[in-house]
Amino acid sequence: MYTKDSPLYQPLLESSQQNPRWSNSTALKPLLIITPFHESEIQAAVVCSQKNGLQVRIRSGGHDYEGLSYLSKTPFIIIDLINLRSIDVNLEDETAWVQSGATLGELYYAIAKESEIHGFPAGICPSVGLGGHLSGGGLGTLVRKFGLAADNVLDAYLVDSNGKLLDRKSMGEDLFWAIRGGGGGSFGIVLSWKIKLVKIPPIVTGFTVTKTLSQGATWLVYRWQSIVDQLPDDLFIRIIIQNVGNGDQKTIQTSFNSLFLGRMDELIPLMNERFPELGLKAQDCIEMDWIQSVMYFAGYQKDQPIELLLDRKTLYKSSFKGKSDFVKQPIPESGLKGIWERLLEEDQFVCMIMDPFGGKMNEIPDSETPFPHRKGNMYNIQYLVKWNEDGTNVSNKHVRWIRMLYRYMRPYVSNSPRAAYINYRDLDLGTNRLGKTSFEEASVWGTKYFKGNFKRLVQVKNKVDPDNFFRNEQSIPPLLDLI
Repeated sequence: MYTKDSPLYQPLLESSQQNPRWSNSTALKPLLIITPFHESEIQAAVVCSQKNGLQVRIRSGGHDYEGLSYLSKTPFIIIDLINLRSIDVNLEDETAWVQSGATLGELYYAIAKESEIHGFPAGICPSVGLGGHLSGGGLGTLVRKFGLAADNVLDAYLVDSNGKLLDRKSMGEDLFWAIRGGGGGSFGIVLSWKIKLVKIPPIVTGFTVTKTLSQGATWLVYRWQSIVDQLPDDLFIRIIIQNVGNGDQKTIQTSFNSLFLGRMDELIPLMNERFPELGLKAQDCIEMDWIQSVMYFAGYQKDQPIELLLDRKTLYKSSFKGKSDFVKQPIPESGLKGIWERLLEEDQFVCMIMDPFGGKMNEIPDSETPFPHRKGNMYNIQYLVKWNEDGTNVSNKHVRWIRMLYRYMRPYVSNSPRAAYINYRDLDLGTNRLGKTSFEEASVWGTKYFKGNFKRLVQVKNKVDPDNFFRNEQSIPPLLDLI
């Protein structure tokens, strides 16, 4: 336990703050930071906090986009799971038990040390904590082949609001359903997860083809939309769109960033048939094994030591604001040109990341887990603006800009509701009062993240945590007037 008087308090508080935007926040700092080594210490912390009227925030990697794993407006403690990161890979039944404090990079490393033909379908950033990632769903390069990370969870251990330790059988199927995509910090503290490993070919192929506006980027993005969710599920092609250059040289750069579960001699004919406009060539492609592809997508060189995946810090740390959308119909070229105009107005780093769906995502029912954005969604968009200057005015300027871009996108994205992804948390969508909340209030943001699954999440919350011990500004609330 670390109090504010401890010399390790501040370094520990800041160590997992992945968004420096909140470093000077006026929100309260935790009374204590607890870094348990054993489940019994978490159980004791929950019971003690209950008795003393303290709120608990749970941190596994610190990547919450709005800082909710380490910020609060009421007296609270942080239970930091940094010491709970063991990984036990079992190749006989192709599963692994992983504690919530482990990062994705640590998981990928552990799998690669045991097998060259197994992987796990989770996210691209290796410093993300597994607990939060699985709690919200978990998108990655294997999403079209194997679904979300949360779709591949078989069991879990959770400490509930009474301090009891539960597994899948004792928690029941409703609660087990809720923790696999219903967002972190609502139902309990998940200590560990049993995940299903997936088979990967010994050789996979990656490529990144970059085009600017003068090289036909607008047409290529438009064309990508018409095929991306219909491609074979072995092929994942995302687009990263950025503003680059300065002055008269400023332009839009689009990077077609891909993973193919097979060899280059299979990939090139497929691309020539389905997306010839991109003009993929052999020199654009890199053949590698799966763990090298993890390095490649994380921003490392494929031949750098895989031990770099064990670094719990992000590669590029700067203040940022993020938002998200889902797209069901292609954005017309005129709409894309309007996006480019707005991206070029911002003087800091901005990007839009378009992640394709289809494949396995079309086969899983919307109600299978709380994550409902399945069939009918062509791709997801993540919007990001990053800056390195300090100050509230600076922050407000860039936040206003991304809100402006988000307003512009309204005609081109999903509606009724305009959907969003809980792992790209966005408090602009609405917040709870931290006591009892009306269904109408909570539905403002709840249906954007969870659509028709929100009501079931509330019913689970009413059952397992009716006093709302586990809560934050966008946690699932227990509701008095739920019909």
